[in-house]
Amino acid sequence: MSTTERPVPRWAYVLAHAIPFLTLPSGLWRLGLVFGSSMGMLDGNGRPAYAGTVGTKIYIVCLTIFSELVALTALGLVSRWGEVAPRWIPFVGGRRVHPYAAVVPATLGAFSLIAIWTYGFRDAYTDHFIPFSSTPWKVLMLSCYSPLNLWGPALLVVTWAYYRRRVSAPAVAV
Repeated sequence: MSTTERPVPRWAYVLAHAIPFLTLPSGLWRLGLVFGSSMGMLDGNGRPAYAGTVGTKIYIVCLTIFSELVALTALGLVSRWGEVAPRWIPFVGGRRVHPYAAVVPATLGAFSLIAIWTYGFRDAYTDHFIPFSSTPWKVLMLSCYSPLNLWGPALLVVTWAYYRRRVSAPAVAV
């Protein structure tokens, strides 16, 4: 494992590695839909709601994979490949990553996640949310999705640590 130019604070390293685990429970919950469970959700007529079509199931699997891959990009903020592009990447491989090329998208992504999940949870604890067949099913769903509310703030804090380490820290003599 190659090291970074300047040491990564232990807390930032741990937090960056925790971010993919914030998205994992919701992905596993969605996969329950793919494998034939209604996960307690009800349709407009009060019947169990299933992911019926193959297209819907493919969409759910792709969404789950995509979410996890996006969450894994936080590791670049505490890894060597967040400072020097891996050699196998065409045109930029082996070149230094300009700090703002990571800070700007990560910051925008963090604020976007905060907005998305704040909006997404606006009715989660009211009677205007998705109908469920029982309270335990609703609790399970909220338990799996609630960690997503931490994704944006966690990414923002790790981005701040990256910025401090790469931009505001004094240059190292080589």
